[in-house]
Amino acid sequence: MKKVLLAILGLFVILAAILIFNTMSLTSKQVEPESLEAMDFPDNAFINLSKAVQYKTISFSEDAIPDSTAFNGFHRFLSEAYPLLHQTLELEKINGYSLLYKWQGSDPSQKPIVLLSHQDVVPVDQPTLSEWEAGPFEGKITDSHVIGRGTLDDKSSLMALMESVETLLKESFTPKQTIYLAFGHDEELGGKNGAKAIASHLKERGVRAAMTLDEGGFLAQKMIPDFEKTVAMVNLAEKGYASFNLIVKTSGGHSSAPPEDNTLGMLAQAIVDLENNQLPYKLVKPLDYQFEYMGAEMPFFKKMAFANPWLFKGPVLKALNAHTTTAPTIVEGGVKDNVIPTVGKATINFRILPGETIESVKEHIKKTIGDGIDVELSGFATNPSPASGIDSDAFKNLEKTIRSVFPEAVVVPGLIGGGTDARYFYDVSDDVYRFYPIRIGPDSMTRFHGIDEKIGKENYKEMIVFCYNLIKRFD
Repeated sequence: MKKVLLAILGLFVILAAILIFNTMSLTSKQVEPESLEAMDFPDNAFINLSKAVQYKTISFSEDAIPDSTAFNGFHRFLSEAYPLLHQTLELEKINGYSLLYKWQGSDPSQKPIVLLSHQDVVPVDQPTLSEWEAGPFEGKITDSHVIGRGTLDDKSSLMALMESVETLLKESFTPKQTIYLAFGHDEELGGKNGAKAIASHLKERGVRAAMTLDEGGFLAQKMIPDFEKTVAMVNLAEKGYASFNLIVKTSGGHSSAPPEDNTLGMLAQAIVDLENNQLPYKLVKPLDYQFEYMGAEMPFFKKMAFANPWLFKGPVLKALNAHTTTAPTIVEGGVKDNVIPTVGKATINFRILPGETIESVKEHIKKTIGDGIDVELSGFATNPSPASGIDSDAFKNLEKTIRSVFPEAVVVPGLIGGGTDARYFYDVSDDVYRFYPIRIGPDSMTRFHGIDEKIGKENYKEMIVFCYNLIKRFD
C-alpha cells in the first residue's frame, strides 16, 4: 500500500512539475511599441462621419434592389468631402455600387495591400426607435459620441480610411506599395455582388496583395472575466456560415385525433436533438495562437490552463465558443388551432468551425435527427475561411502599429464567429486579417445591428490615427 501511495505521489509531483514548467515557459508575445509622430487630425472628421450616416445605404434582402439614390448620393458626398483623394486615386465602380480605389505606389516591385470596408448597413426595427438617443439616420453629434446606424458597422472604418488617406495626401505622401481601398455595397447580405466581385476583378488583373485588412477584430475592454487589459483581437480566420431547413410533411388531420407522429412534434424533437447533440469543441488554428498570446498575459493559475491545453482545454474552448454552433432561428407551421399542419419547417443556423464543412454539418444533422425529415440548405452559405499566419511582414506591421497606437493593448490572434467580406480575398492576398480598433465592452456589444448604435468621438479619432499610421508603416 505504501508503494502505491508513493507511486501516486510521484505521479502527482511529475504532473505538477510539467504544469508549472509549461506555465513558466509561456512568455509574453507582445512586441515593443514605438513612439509616433503626432497626426494633424482632420477638422471635419466628426461632421463627415455624421453626414455619411445620413445616407440610408440599407441592405434589406438578397432580392431587394439597392437604393440608387442613397448609394449614389453617398458616392457624391465622398467625392466632395475628399477632393485630393478623388484627384489622385483611380476609382472604379463594380456592379454599379461597390467602390474600388487604387493609390498607385512608387515601387511596382512591392506587393500591394488591400484595405476593406463596406458601405451598407442593416435596417432598423421601427418599434425600437424610441429607444435610440437620436434618430438612427440623423447622424447626431454629441459631446462624446456620433450616433447612428453604421457608426460601428461599418462606416466608421470606411470614413477613417478616407480621412487618413486625404490627410496623407495633404502631406504629399506617396506610398511605396500600391494601396487599394475596396468598399463593397452588400456585405450585410453576404457580399456576393460587392466584395466577391471586387476580389474577382483584382484576380483577373493579376493582382497579388501582401495583405488584406477588413473589419472583424476590435479592441475588447472588460470582455474577459478578471482580465483588465484591453485585448486587440486580430482575427486570422472566420467560421463558415450555413442555414438548413428541416421540413416535416405528414397527412395532418383533426386536432381531436392527433396521430402518433405529429408534424410539429416531430419538428420540435428534431430541434431538441440538434441542440442536445452539438458538434464537439476543438482546438484548431488559429485558436492555438489565441491560447499562446492570451495565456501569456493571464494571472498564474489562469495562465496554467492556457499553457496546458492537453489537460485544461475543455473549459477554455467552451469559453472561446470553439465549436460549430447550432441556433434554431425560424419555425413555421400551422394554419388553425384545431388543424394538425401537413407541413412544418424550422431553420437552423450553423457557424462552422475550421476543419468542418457545409457538407459535414449536413451529415451531422441527418445522423442526429434520423429519418422522416427533409434537410435542405437555405440561402447564402460559405465554408470556413483558411487561417492566415503570424510570421509575415504584413502581420508584423499590423501588430507593431496596434502596439504603437495602443500600447496598453495586448495583441491576440484569433478566430471570428461572424462573417466578413474578407473571406473572398484569399485568392488575391498572401494574408487576410480582420481588425479595426473599435472599442467594444459589455455595454456596447449589443449596439452592433442593434439599438442606439454609436461610436465615441475619442475612439473614432483613434481609428483615423491607426489607419494613418498603418499606411505609413507599410512605407
